[in-house]
Amino acid sequence: MLYYLYEIFHINLFHYLTVRATIGFFIAFLTTLWLMPRFIRWAQHRQAHQPIYEYAPKRHQEKARTPTMGGAVFISATIIATLLSAQLFNPFVQVALLLVVMYATIGMSDDLGKILKRENKAGLAPKSKFWWQMGAGLVVSTLLVFYAKMPTELYVPFVKNPVMQMGFLAIPFWALVMVAASNAVNLTDGLDGLATVPSVFAFLSLMGLAYITGNAVMANYLLLPKIIGVGELMVLCASLIGALLGFLWYNCNPAEVFMGDSGSLAIGGLMGFMGVVTKSELLLFAIGFIFVLETVSVIIQVGSFKLRGKRVFLMAPIHHHFEMKNWAENKIIVRFWIISLIANIIAAITIKLR
Repeated sequence: MLYYLYEIFHINLFHYLTVRATIGFFIAFLTTLWLMPRFIRWAQHRQAHQPIYEYAPKRHQEKARTPTMGGAVFISATIIATLLSAQLFNPFVQVALLLVVMYATIGMSDDLGKILKRENKAGLAPKSKFWWQMGAGLVVSTLLVFYAKMPTELYVPFVKNPVMQMGFLAIPFWALVMVAASNAVNLTDGLDGLATVPSVFAFLSLMGLAYITGNAVMANYLLLPKIIGVGELMVLCASLIGALLGFLWYNCNPAEVFMGDSGSLAIGGLMGFMGVVTKSELLLFAIGFIFVLETVSVIIQVGSFKLRGKRVFLMAPIHHHFEMKNWAENKIIVRFWIISLIANIIAAITIKLR
């Protein structure tokens, strides 16, 4: 809406992308701060609590009456802020909002199943959830190719030029990136604030990449692809960062609310989407290092148990391993935040090294 105040009334202030991104940040932040305590009271009244996994560390049972589905609040705040601040006829913004809505809906379906049946395993079956995510990813990837006219070259860090032209293979590849990122964030969301702050760091990096990719001068200087329109996604990223910080106000230890799958799946899906549209699919390994680490720990644990009958970690994902070693929850969380920040600094450095 603000962009059209510039177009119709020539209010030049709203022409600037950085101004609208900042406004989107504050709208989402303040909206989340205002809505979340009301949602918490409603969820407590409705007993919309997070069912705790029976094999989780014992101290998690203390959180059994904590409301969940807080992701529905901050995702709604993000969408509102984006609708008010972004250029809505931008195809990348439209497709990104569609992805956020679809992944949040899948997550809400999973959350509601758990809440209504009071059972952690009562949500969507893993295979069903995967295929819903994959279907949504394929829809979004197809729209990127045919509607947003997204180029299908594959770039890798440290290399100046694209390494290959993927053609229509880009559609399933991009969908897999979104699904993988979505599930990685979901696995990480196990401690108070653990997934939230690394997500903020990741979207700060991706917001910078979107700005560079959408700017001809900077993209040319840094040898990154120039894609018209991608810069507008800064507004969406800034809005989500604001919403996440508003959520963290209530999610920091001890958490008053959990994000649930409705938040984690949408965050991860959008993270993968941003990696795709900024041609940074492989750089996501550094940008989302904590999420990769959590996912790899689960793969190693499951693989080792099936092949050798032995576990590598005391419990997976890896944050549970450190809990079983009697690390304080805050120590695990803050140390993971530090690792995430360092990984994103490294990812930023690689942009110049081409």
